[in-house]
Amino acid sequence: NLCNGHEAALERVQGITNCELQFMNADILDSNTLDKVFNNFKPEAVIHFAGLKAVSESVADPLKYYEVNVGGSISLLKTMSKAKCNNIVFSSSATVYGDPQYLPYDEEHSTNPVNPYGRTKLMIENIINDWITTDSKRRGTILRYFNPVGAHESGQIGEEPIGTPNNLMPYIAQVADGRREYLNIFGNDYDTADGTGARDYIHVVDLALAHIGALNQNKLNKFEILNVGAGKSTTVLELLKKFEETSGVTINFKYLPRRDGDLAAFWADSSKAFEKIDWQPERNIKKICEDTWCWHKLNPTGYGPK
Repeated sequence: NLCNGHEAALERVQGITNCELQFMNADILDSNTLDKVFNNFKPEAVIHFAGLKAVSESVADPLKYYEVNVGGSISLLKTMSKAKCNNIVFSSSATVYGDPQYLPYDEEHSTNPVNPYGRTKLMIENIINDWITTDSKRRGTILRYFNPVGAHESGQIGEEPIGTPNNLMPYIAQVADGRREYLNIFGNDYDTADGTGARDYIHVVDLALAHIGALNQNKLNKFEILNVGAGKSTTVLELLKKFEETSGVTINFKYLPRRDGDLAAFWADSSKAFEKIDWQPERNIKKICEDTWCWHKLNPTGYGPK
């Protein structure tokens, strides 16, 4: 519904791929419009990305997250049922694991999300599992993302959140290109290499390719959960320094207290995805920073006029 996106991005995708894309600006909670889309397009499968995703916002306004994420997913599955579209790949999150009992997280790790955003994702996973069990033809694949970052190497499409970024990388880039004065780093007393939070960052193109693999059902069970991460952690300061090396720009920052719901460190064991969907991440932190900086240099005002 473009609440945090730009239709111009889709026009650029058409230019990169030389493919025509059909787009309808509609809310996932609008079941009548969903019915029209499915009746017209008759999809064989759905990749479900539609949802809200800021941890801090979910803590401040949990009902909004339950309504949009859980309610929207139920709306989608109802429409899929009516249209007899039986295959869904769901964009979930590593936040479903909660505080790590061990690291790296594998798919057998217990789930105990520590914020409303993570709880909505786990609810949707369970709803999809229940949905597929009622029909032998249905299949559900859950991709638990770690931290998607980066941009397309062409510099034509990248992350351009509306308003203040909730994610680290676009915030760093906006400091580097002069749109923001400094970066806020929430917490410098975590039990990590330098006291700042450590995350598993995966290039968004590698993440996209994982979805293509997930649509190929050859090795997948009827219901499958797969971690999609790089398999290593990088702290905030490490990412900041790598971006400084790439851009040649000094990133000013200041420390603030920890945020509610944030964990000290986590990273993925993605070996199951390597085996099941013949996928591996190929783009490292250096490439992530290069592609992000290329996007920002070519698009100083994001998707707006240059």
